[in-house]
Amino acid sequence: MGKMIDGVWHAGKVTEDAAGGAFKRQDAGFREWITADGDAGPNGQPGRPAANGRYHLYVSYACPWAHRTLIGRALKGLEEAIGVSVVDPVMLDHGWTFDTARGGTGDPLHGSDYLWQLYARARQGYTGKVTVPVLWDRERDDIVSNESAEIIRMLGTAWDALGARPLDLYPAVHRDEIDAVNARIYDTVNNGVYKAGFATTQAAYEAAVGPLFETLDELEERLSTRDWLVGDAMTEADIRLFTTLVRFDPVYVGHFKCNVRRIADYPALEAYLERFLADPAIADTVHLDHIKTHYYASHRDLNPSGIVPVGPALPWAHKVRGG
Repeated sequence: MGKMIDGVWHAGKVTEDAAGGAFKRQDAGFREWITADGDAGPNGQPGRPAANGRYHLYVSYACPWAHRTLIGRALKGLEEAIGVSVVDPVMLDHGWTFDTARGGTGDPLHGSDYLWQLYARARQGYTGKVTVPVLWDRERDDIVSNESAEIIRMLGTAWDALGARPLDLYPAVHRDEIDAVNARIYDTVNNGVYKAGFATTQAAYEAAVGPLFETLDELEERLSTRDWLVGDAMTEADIRLFTTLVRFDPVYVGHFKCNVRRIADYPALEAYLERFLADPAIADTVHLDHIKTHYYASHRDLNPSGIVPVGPALPWAHKVRGG
């Protein structure tokens, strides 16, 4: 996977964070906040004011964390207000690159070859992971945030006075329940598939797979009697779950050995997935070709040949890009 140390890029394997056999995700390194007026964020983070055209997202169509921000941007109608650049789906020795041969856009802002160059540009001597999404400030020429959970909350409120759609994905009346659902799903599902896939011991793998499917079973029961996880409308909790579910059968079942059951084996979860994809704005953010290519062609310590499987056949593939 690689990382930067004192401003210098160092190549590495995707399993390098699995010390002792168990994968541990590193925290994001940039955590400032955008608010309507530039006031501090909800936990006192330094604030910057929302403005149309000032901020830019760097994403991978393959990455579930970056995918959250694309959905938030689309649902809030911020396509004109916030530009997007897309990295190449294959991530090897140089990490995320701006190659354009497989559907990446390049970097029109800086002409960078690699995402790590933006991190070096944003912070001299940076040490840490180089991940997407990146929310870039064109005025200050630096990174606001690379924490997807916080970026979708910024998108949800900061631009409301500047023409964003009046859609509340984190309603005050449901925040405690949303936070609790998010915490469970993050640990055992969103990150759980990675803990299973990047485990380097049998014990660590089984310790991840068990809770993953226990939670999916619970979510199946929960969604058997309701359309959305919390309340009677889509919230950020649903978006955070969806980006893992849409990758589950095409990638995580095989590549990450999460093969106890498929999402297709859960009637309520499959219907929930299809409910998302019935919205063209959401379906348009799903790029199945980038998703499969990234995981199978990038993780050479898991799949040395880099061969991308043709299957599986998915009932919803025709609704999404690259399906």
